[in-house]
Amino acid sequence: MKPSWLQCRKVTGAGGLGGTLPGSSPARGAGAALRALVAPGPRGGLGGRGCRALSSGSGSEYKTHFTASVTDPERFWGKAAEQISWYKPWTKTLENKHSPSTSWFVEGMLNICYNAIDRHIENGKGDKIAIIYDSPVTNTKATFTYKEVLEQVSKLAGVFVKHDIKKGDTVVIYMPMIPQAMYAMLACARIGAIHSLIFGGFASKELSSRIDHVKPKVVVTASFGIEPGRRVEYVPLVEEALKIGQHKPEKILIYNRPNMEAVPLAPGRDLDWDEEMAKAQSHDCVPVLSEHPLYVLYTSGTTGLPKGVVRPTGGYAVMLNWSMSSIYGLQPGEVWWAASDLGWVVGHSYICYGPLLHGNTTVLYEGKPVGTPDAGAYFRVLAEHGVAALFTAPTAIRAIRQQDPGAALGKQYSLTRFKTLFVAGERCDVETLEWSKNVFRVPVLDHWWQTETGSPITASCVGLGNSKTPPPGQAGKSVPGYNVMILDDNMQKLKARCLGNIVVKLPLPPGAFSGLWKNQEAFKHLYFEKFPGYYDTMDAGYMDEEGYVYVMSRMDDVINVAGHRISAGAIEEVLMNIGILFQVVFRHRAALKTILRLFHLENYHTLHLQQRPGYSCISLTSLSLFYIFLFPTLPHPWVVLKSFKHLHIFFSLWESLCTFVSFFF
Repeated sequence: MKPSWLQCRKVTGAGGLGGTLPGSSPARGAGAALRALVAPGPRGGLGGRGCRALSSGSGSEYKTHFTASVTDPERFWGKAAEQISWYKPWTKTLENKHSPSTSWFVEGMLNICYNAIDRHIENGKGDKIAIIYDSPVTNTKATFTYKEVLEQVSKLAGVFVKHDIKKGDTVVIYMPMIPQAMYAMLACARIGAIHSLIFGGFASKELSSRIDHVKPKVVVTASFGIEPGRRVEYVPLVEEALKIGQHKPEKILIYNRPNMEAVPLAPGRDLDWDEEMAKAQSHDCVPVLSEHPLYVLYTSGTTGLPKGVVRPTGGYAVMLNWSMSSIYGLQPGEVWWAASDLGWVVGHSYICYGPLLHGNTTVLYEGKPVGTPDAGAYFRVLAEHGVAALFTAPTAIRAIRQQDPGAALGKQYSLTRFKTLFVAGERCDVETLEWSKNVFRVPVLDHWWQTETGSPITASCVGLGNSKTPPPGQAGKSVPGYNVMILDDNMQKLKARCLGNIVVKLPLPPGAFSGLWKNQEAFKHLYFEKFPGYYDTMDAGYMDEEGYVYVMSRMDDVINVAGHRISAGAIEEVLMNIGILFQVVFRHRAALKTILRLFHLENYHTLHLQQRPGYSCISLTSLSLFYIFLFPTLPHPWVVLKSFKHLHIFFSLWESLCTFVSFFF
């Protein structure tokens, strides 16, 4: 049944959206029930047809939204999709023909680049800032309006088309954190090409395997990446990757960074970015089906084998636009900063597409939390650019705390517009959480999601009235659309606070992945076979009586001891509070420093020293030290903390140490 309340618009000669398509009726309300679900958009906000205003309720709005999203997902997400402009209406909101994958907005046609850039300009917001580029590693700051971004993106789309890139073709983007990387993403989306953005600086072997798998017609790269104290030469890395691999792209488009030497071009293959852009003609948006792949994003997962997560366009646009207001509580026009990398899912969703879809200003930061130049870097960016909300990883906060425990550098800045700090990417220990609250003086909210989902699974939905002071250790409540449950291995639902498998009852909401690139069998096997009817997150955790979810570890980090399931996260929490072990092993701080120097760990921010009365300790856990001793050849010992493959060795050692301790005490 065609959704009669959807207003569809068609492409005009200039590539914009014009009048109503034949056979469709203008948008109208869907009754009192839906009016209760979606609040009217703020007046004068940047963007298309309005977004939900920030709620100040007590959480009842969240409950209403969540219930509606799981009892009538078609109506709930159909209403959310009204905020996106469509070339052609969908004939069916939800379809499970290709189970376990769910298709959203079937046969609907849109263009995500149009929704992220063009429509804001058509609504009179072209002079608003779209991107703030802040690069302490090059001492560069620049702003780009929506009009300026459109000019660059449409011309780059013209360059791609000139070199025979068309809808459905793949393009690999291998670039540092510069605006040109975002232009390349949006230009691909503009013409329906599928981009695969690979983390800049990845080694040639990893780059080669991804190029061989996705088989791009073109690779887009830059001359150099800049790290504190060094340059990363991208072109030699690309050349080596092509030597190792089998697939040879037709062209390599190279952006020579300003104020640096230009890299030589291979005749007949390489293209100079500036030369191509100087003679390029702008290209209009190309409509694509809702299920058309927007990008392929590789993730190693728990097996260590690359998996190409495929993201469908329509559902992704709807979910990201909805999440900016409902989850993160932003109004269109506010400044948002996701302190991640474009090469990760956070960068795709919340540096590039999400904020631009919602009409926000997004900060693109080419720097580090510390060392560029110091631990005050984040505070400077927040203050200078008037950031309303920041999304970062707990590791970044720990690094800042390690170098500036009292936040003396941060206190130099006035954060008058800063409202909320969101953290994700790993478990955030309570100590780091509390330090962040005291230093930034805003709510600090942990949330949880995965590359596969593309947006949060659990969160404190600020825009829906969730509490800004949730209990410590939690990662929020189920986001509307994600019906999270805790099951045992026999698919029985567990009671509150019982550790088990975190799963999501199908269907997955819009924006979740539609498959794995060229490997649908693995898609079904990895995520849906163990718990039929559910998406297996492969994470372990529990839910409390109020619905807060506590993510403890990956499922392969859970061990069974005398019938009791113990997670790595729980072990870490206990060991964090044990000082006597360090008192026995490391009576003197100097001895501990010597050990760290021996294994070249003295500068790693994840292992910072703390001085306590009578002994010294490391801020993570004693377990990290055991792994240094047991496996000194590992290049990154702290990674093992996330994957306790040898816990049986640890417990044997732990028992011996307990005996040793009892001998002295």
